[in-house]
Amino acid sequence: MSSRPSRRRTPRRVARSHRLAILPRDEAGTRQQANPATLEGIEPPEPRRGMVGPFSRRQLVILTVAVAVVAVAVKLLTTPLAAPGAAVPTPGASFVAFAPAQVGLRPGDRAPELAGVVNGKLVQLTSLDGRPLRLSAFAGHPVWVNFFASWCPPCQAEMPTLEEEYEAHRAEGLVVIGVSVQESSVRDVQRYATTYGLQYPIGFDGTSAVYQAYHVYGLPTQVFIDRNGIVRRVWNGPLTRAQAEQMLAPLLAAGPGSGGNSRSAGGSGAPLHSSPAGSPGPS
Repeated sequence: MSSRPSRRRTPRRVARSHRLAILPRDEAGTRQQANPATLEGIEPPEPRRGMVGPFSRRQLVILTVAVAVVAVAVKLLTTPLAAPGAAVPTPGASFVAFAPAQVGLRPGDRAPELAGVVNGKLVQLTSLDGRPLRLSAFAGHPVWVNFFASWCPPCQAEMPTLEEEYEAHRAEGLVVIGVSVQESSVRDVQRYATTYGLQYPIGFDGTSAVYQAYHVYGLPTQVFIDRNGIVRRVWNGPLTRAQAEQMLAPLLAAGPGSGGNSRSAGGSGAPLHSSPAGSPGPS
């Protein structure tokens, strides 16, 4: 009977830290106490410093900053430009100038068309849905042209005034035209109009052709035009309803043909801007 060849067992490798824990037994079979001298120079593995769970402190800082940035971005995108009750400048008290004061249109000048020349080409103002917006289309109507920007706090402050005056006098023929300037996109202006519930026509002056034709140098700027297309008042700054009523009254009362003498744009006459030092005011 043949004997099976004995198998040679290969001792398993034991981790160094585990081998250190296996101590010899004494004669009674009791494990001996570890001799510190035998463990000298051998240290157990230390926990990784700067760790919070599976993440390092640096990773947690980066994650916190990223979450904060996203939260701020969401807040900015979902907050209206001027929510009801937001603190904004008092109407009639501020004017955002973005260029040196200049003299251009004067009371008595014929109002230019809502167009201008850019790089040798005539650029017509267009509405927010892309249709041409022409002043000549409103011949026979008193027109209030309001130059504004969605980022302009005093412009935001006077939006209720424009909409309320338009609703109050549209049956008398009043036309209000908003001209948005220095905007990044039509979509921004559409969102602005929706936020404030604006019902009157709004043009997108993306090339600045119109505000240059009207010699605008700050916001908001108001141009009041009578039924014959003649400029009757230019005002720098936001308006209260009382101020707007004062300016609109003669335009609404006068019928076509009663606008008085006119002159071509650029003629001499009263100063363009009706803004006493410190705050806007009527001319």
